[in-house]
Amino acid sequence: MGRRRRHKPLPKGEFAADIARLSHDGRGIARIEGKTTFIDNALPGERVQFRYTGLHGKFDEGLAVSIQQAAPERAEPPCQHAMLCGGCSLQHMSSEAQIQMKQAVLAEQLDHFGGLVPDQWLPPLTGPVTGYRGKARLGARYVDPRNTALVGFREKRNKFLADIERCEVLVPEIGHSLMALRELVGGLDGRYRLPQIEVAAGDDVIALVFRHMDPLTPADQAAIVTFCQQRGWHCYLQPGNESTVHRVWPTDGEERLYYQLPVDNVSLAFHPTDFTQVNAVINRKMVPLALDLLDISPDHRVLDLFCGLGNFTLPLARRARQVVGVELSEAMVQRGYENARRNGMENLAFYAWDLSQDVAGQAWAAERFDRILIDPPRAGALEMVRLMPQFGAGKLVYVSCNPATLARDAGELRRLGYRLRAAGVMDMFPHTTHVESIALFERT
Repeated sequence: MGRRRRHKPLPKGEFAADIARLSHDGRGIARIEGKTTFIDNALPGERVQFRYTGLHGKFDEGLAVSIQQAAPERAEPPCQHAMLCGGCSLQHMSSEAQIQMKQAVLAEQLDHFGGLVPDQWLPPLTGPVTGYRGKARLGARYVDPRNTALVGFREKRNKFLADIERCEVLVPEIGHSLMALRELVGGLDGRYRLPQIEVAAGDDVIALVFRHMDPLTPADQAAIVTFCQQRGWHCYLQPGNESTVHRVWPTDGEERLYYQLPVDNVSLAFHPTDFTQVNAVINRKMVPLALDLLDISPDHRVLDLFCGLGNFTLPLARRARQVVGVELSEAMVQRGYENARRNGMENLAFYAWDLSQDVAGQAWAAERFDRILIDPPRAGALEMVRLMPQFGAGKLVYVSCNPATLARDAGELRRLGYRLRAAGVMDMFPHTTHVESIALFERT
């Protein structure tokens, strides 16, 4: 039997640190006796008092408990739980400084992966910094020693759920109802076996999806349904995997939420478990920006890769002659056609295909297009980027949720004869280090 590894006890008390810079995950970096220390709630240029939260071979971790010399970028967190909850990492930094940091990360990645600098830096897309998050998966757990249920996000650097009473980044209807949700879960017979509540907000209606590990008693189901009915929220249950999700209230009508993209007069329907952008305000700004950058004419054919349920595809079809959308999920392809019918559109087609695989033999892959939009997952779209020349598009817009893979793919596009004309960040996730960005490439 192997010897159990002993954890070195944490040093007791508070210690001084001068913060030199910020890590990519939003922590201040200091050198303490020659060892790198990552400190939460600390900004570059600050002198702080911190306590240790973790010791490791090559680095240590800590939490700033008092600020002796504050940086100009420091701000009062809008949430009382900012020090504890892992849902946010930058509430102690001003919104303006957060944007500057994200722009610097994008610029650094573009330079690192190929010395790329756009011809134009786009103004950042910004919106509300609280009450913006309309999609989330909240953990739920009943804690016997405290005789209470917890609902929310995990603690910083910890697997345990944070004990929070409200959340300021969730849409207020949900964020300010966490205590009511805690009371609901704590009063259920099945309170030990309800691990997750998924939140989805449309423009007018909110839906909750309750994940339960065991069959609900009639009393528990009635309590959950009544809770949602009183607030006008749609109520879904999930007894197994995602295919088991079903609505229990309202009992009639289709299982859909809706959001509008008013600039192009598009209404999109989605199921609560579908992927949609978490920030509706930024999404309503992002879509027209992408379309304007593409400079679409009425005679253009457009290819929309990783199209989802049609967030870009349908607005593109308002401006172009024809649009082809490609997405991995057959369910999303059907959702795209559903939304096309809802909006009276016939000038588009959707295909299901794994875009990380060889597209040879796919009918759409043999066609030519005037414009291309790519909105891939964090892994990027290197396989598809390498095929860009065969499509013949003069302009390409790349929407990214990972600046590192955007930069990698941008380097490949340059090698293939595309110039980086413009790039910028979009503050899709305020108070986090998540960097959403957009880039325009033009064939030279």
